[in-house]
Amino acid sequence: MAQKFGNGRWVQEGFLDNRVEGTVVGRIVFAVIGPVDMFLRGNFKPDIAGQVIQFRNSRFEDEDLAGQIIGDMENPQIGDVNLISFDPHPNLVPHPYIEWFSLRKNHYRFELEPADAWVVPASEVETIDQMSRTIREALAERVTERPNQEPTEWA
Repeated sequence: MAQKFGNGRWVQEGFLDNRVEGTVVGRIVFAVIGPVDMFLRGNFKPDIAGQVIQFRNSRFEDEDLAGQIIGDMENPQIGDVNLISFDPHPNLVPHPYIEWFSLRKNHYRFELEPADAWVVPASEVETIDQMSRTIREALAERVTERPNQEPTEWA
């Protein structure tokens, strides 16, 4: 089941950094739970590949309901990128789209308004460097973890 974070309204702000090939690290602030660090295997799609993006959701709502629905979300989020792009589909108006799978194979995604996300200019990326480095160092060993496989019974 995909968790859409209350149609995106429970995502407050954050950043994602794809400057190291094959990995995306970052921090996303959610309603009720607060900041969640991310370390995902994979890359952004070509439209923003190798960049740092930031976002601030103009539709953010800090609702108590968020705690009941996403309160048990893994923290930190470690897993695999499914699709991260500012132009996710040729038949849709370009907009920020962020989707991933956790190690437990939980499926998460949210979409934002076009003006709510941007590529961080090189002149401002220094402010994110230390946070990215800290997250990468803290979570790198855990990225190789695989979810426990349930035994399969063959008939």
